[in-house]
Amino acid sequence: METGTARFRTRFVVQVILPVAALALAIALFAFVGARTSARQSDQESIARQAREVELAVSATLDELAQSQTGVAIWDPVVLELRKSRPDRGWIDQNVGTWLNYVFDHDADFILDARDTPVYAMIDGIGADPARYHRLAESFLPMVRAVRGRSSRKANPHERLPGQALAPGSSVRTSASTFHATDLATVGGRPAAVSVMRIVPDSSAVPATPGHEPLLVSIRYLDADLMRELSQIRLIARARVTDAPAAPQSLDLSIPLISTRGVHLGFFTWRPELPGSTVLRSTAPVAAAAFISVLALLALLVFGIARLMRKDLRSLALLQAAHVELKAKEAQAHHLAYHDALTDLPNRAFFHNAVDQALGQQRPGSACAVMLLDLDRFKKVNDTLGHLGGDLLIQVVAGRVQACLREGDLVARIGGDEFAILIPAHGSSDATAGTAEAILKALREPFEILGTQVFIGVSIGIAIHPDCADDRADLLRKADIAMYRAKAEGRDAYRFFNAGMDESLIVRRSLEQDLRTALDTGEGLSVCYQPQMDGTGSKVTGLEALMRWRHPKRGELSPDAFIPIAEEAGLIDQLGRWVLEQACGVARCWPDLSIAVNVSPLQFRKPGCAEAIRQIVHAAGVDPAQIELEITEGILLDEDETVRDALVHLRRMGFRIALDDFGTGYSSLSYLRKFEVDKIKIDRSFVKRLGHDLEAAAIIQAVVTLGHAMALSVTAEGVETEEQGQMLRLAGCNELQGFLFSEAVPQAAIRQLVDRKRTSLAA
Repeated sequence: METGTARFRTRFVVQVILPVAALALAIALFAFVGARTSARQSDQESIARQAREVELAVSATLDELAQSQTGVAIWDPVVLELRKSRPDRGWIDQNVGTWLNYVFDHDADFILDARDTPVYAMIDGIGADPARYHRLAESFLPMVRAVRGRSSRKANPHERLPGQALAPGSSVRTSASTFHATDLATVGGRPAAVSVMRIVPDSSAVPATPGHEPLLVSIRYLDADLMRELSQIRLIARARVTDAPAAPQSLDLSIPLISTRGVHLGFFTWRPELPGSTVLRSTAPVAAAAFISVLALLALLVFGIARLMRKDLRSLALLQAAHVELKAKEAQAHHLAYHDALTDLPNRAFFHNAVDQALGQQRPGSACAVMLLDLDRFKKVNDTLGHLGGDLLIQVVAGRVQACLREGDLVARIGGDEFAILIPAHGSSDATAGTAEAILKALREPFEILGTQVFIGVSIGIAIHPDCADDRADLLRKADIAMYRAKAEGRDAYRFFNAGMDESLIVRRSLEQDLRTALDTGEGLSVCYQPQMDGTGSKVTGLEALMRWRHPKRGELSPDAFIPIAEEAGLIDQLGRWVLEQACGVARCWPDLSIAVNVSPLQFRKPGCAEAIRQIVHAAGVDPAQIELEITEGILLDEDETVRDALVHLRRMGFRIALDDFGTGYSSLSYLRKFEVDKIKIDRSFVKRLGHDLEAAAIIQAVVTLGHAMALSVTAEGVETEEQGQMLRLAGCNELQGFLFSEAVPQAAIRQLVDRKRTSLAA
């Protein structure tokens, strides 16, 4: 029995206890090694990911720095301001330096002129002496040379350099309309992201000056602010820039900061996140407890098996089975008869005699040219600075024009702000064009009048004898036609007379007379109304009154064809009153709908405009709050006190002001705040590009966000497709308007239109 017991114990130890103990130790060792290996691998992957996050953060800082520059560097107003002989530093502070510092956290911004001389500086959000640029510039002068195209260096992935394609793997976020050099550099002994960008126009309205552009130099130090951003956004703990790498025995890690040119700037040091080690430390007590528990269970199991083995050999099979189950995101006149007293220039009579004499002495094969000049925006200067200011301006203009002429040429003042030039001996097209261009350039320069800087322009019409006229009267008439063509096509330009202009003037005068007749009789004029829908496109919230004219001979004419004629002929006030009266009639019938009426800038410039509008609305018995007056951006840009007073009075009376065609002109935030409009209407040119142009969607989203931030309602015009409607709804537009919902309908069809929309909504 003892021998059998001893043999059983020996067999039990050899066949059960030793294998179970070995298995328990093997499982524990395997689990420990596996957990340690997994923890180490997880830590290495986390360190690699964080190092990549740091590299991406530095790369993103470079790309975002260059991208932030484009908001001011690719902008007509900045280019025009810097071209002034005396740029307005306060304007530059507000629109460049402060903007970049406040919105994009730039630490320093400098503007260099075409000779790379610093002309502006802002450091830490405070205007600074531009000369401070020279203390910091040494490390990034190669970038200035590169963006000027005076360097053979290759573009890095964050740059657009002249004459070079983008680098392989480029991550630039800027448009192809400008060039910039962007890299890391040591600035004033501190590692920094630096970007040097050309300042260029954003439209063809401002001529470019290739090779002579100003430069914008922006600096953002890789300091505590940026490190804090990395910690908060990218969850990089204790991020900092150090001169030396972290000590091997510390818990921190470092990677070298090296520019794309291989310049060592320091080390990026941080406390790495080690998820594997963290998990391993947190689970060790639990694992130990679990292991002890398993050992205890195994012991109990072994003893149980021992008892079973004594009874039956099948207990061994149960023990083996139990063991297997243990695995598992911008005049007066001079001489009484022949001279102007204000400018000492020849007057109209002198000029007429001179033209007659020149034509009588004309030699065969030679050309004689007459130029008529009309100053642009002179009335605004006269209204703002008074007659004294206007007279002083005329005198300075006369001097500048004379300085542009050659010996033998004659300039005369023939009206308040009108001048005439006779070029008797060398009046060829090329020579005359050169003179015209010189005059345009001279009058574009600012004028210092009564301590105020004034900007004007000039429209020039040119007629050449014998090409287009045989006598003085015809020559002057045709030069006058060409001058008005220059005004009609944007002003501040010159035009040569051609036969088509004569025909165009005849048609224009005919339309003017027909429009006078239509206003007197009311025949042919009508007003149609286009619905303005809510943001869902399902409910009519208002109507826009749109002028229509059915000409007895020319048929249906669009407002673009006759509104400019009405403005030039002095009929716009009468026409505007008529439209407002018609719209008030509709408003009285539909008190729940707002009625939008377009108002010409000329109406606002007329004294008493606000009171006239109030009287019409009051006489119709309509609440001013129901009437929405639509104005264009040109009214805001004009900065006329009469206009501003009219807008202020109208808003106090309860009228709502809407800014039409928003985004097609000079859409400045300062003007929106200054004039206090209630609504902005996104121009149809942006809506039309939706679905085809990603930039259009981005612009619309930015306008909506801006409008809502300023508590303005936002309406999108020109909605034609369901896709456009859906995208505009998602962008957050408050109202939608366009052919998708309805074309403009006559007054009689309004009820049917509203009822149809209600029926559609109910369905």
